[in-house]
Amino acid sequence: MPETDLTIPGEAAAVTAAGSGIGRQIARQLADAGVDVAVNDVDGDALADAEAALADCAGDVHTVQGDASDPEDMESFVEAAVDAFGGLDILVNNVGVAGPTKPCEDISSEEFLKTLEINLGGQFNATRAAIPYLTADDRADGRVVNVASMSGKRPLRNRTPYTTAKMGVVGFTRTLAVELADRGVTVNAVCPGSVSGPRLDAVIEGQARDREASVEAVEAEFRSVSPMDEFVEAGDVADTVLFLCSDRADRTTGQDVNVTAGVTMY
Repeated sequence: MPETDLTIPGEAAAVTAAGSGIGRQIARQLADAGVDVAVNDVDGDALADAEAALADCAGDVHTVQGDASDPEDMESFVEAAVDAFGGLDILVNNVGVAGPTKPCEDISSEEFLKTLEINLGGQFNATRAAIPYLTADDRADGRVVNVASMSGKRPLRNRTPYTTAKMGVVGFTRTLAVELADRGVTVNAVCPGSVSGPRLDAVIEGQARDREASVEAVEAEFRSVSPMDEFVEAGDVADTVLFLCSDRADRTTGQDVNVTAGVTMY
């Protein structure tokens, strides 16, 4: 079978919330491609585990603990990446939490705003800190990739804070794409569907308990919304991020790319 390679113009990347899951897979694929990657996470144990797991990558990996919802932590994270690698070419905003699952009228103002503070504010904090380095005169072909969600495009019952934040990420992405286009930086979003892993397993198990149904039945129901009858893998999301960071995407900006096994097609 014929093969081809992607060329990543940037030499240094920063990835938020990359201690585990999708974020770690994104960090791995960038580092496997030879990019030096700064990895952030609020969870020190996850960060230590990621550092060990990524030690065999071609690119250097530098870990920095910090809370993406704290502007000072993100400034420190970006500065640490720049100090470690001599600059910054790629920022991947992966931070996000599930937020509460209940009707809007039962959600407190604090719960709503906290979800936005992390899922949307965290992306703003890291991007704001990174822009001066991404647009520096000695850098070219800067990339920002924001991890949104298919829920940023379609309703999700009883998840008002989460869907509101993810729809905000799409708007944030499009606006930044316009602002940074003439400064050599592309800005895109990836919208994953249900991703296999511990978080999805916990959701399925919780619904099975609440509905007094079998885990197998609930899992089949979750799969059935995909015309492919499949969940997304973390590697599928990372592959899309890698493409958006490559020279094949030089003139792709302001896009929100679905990786949903067909659940969302717009």
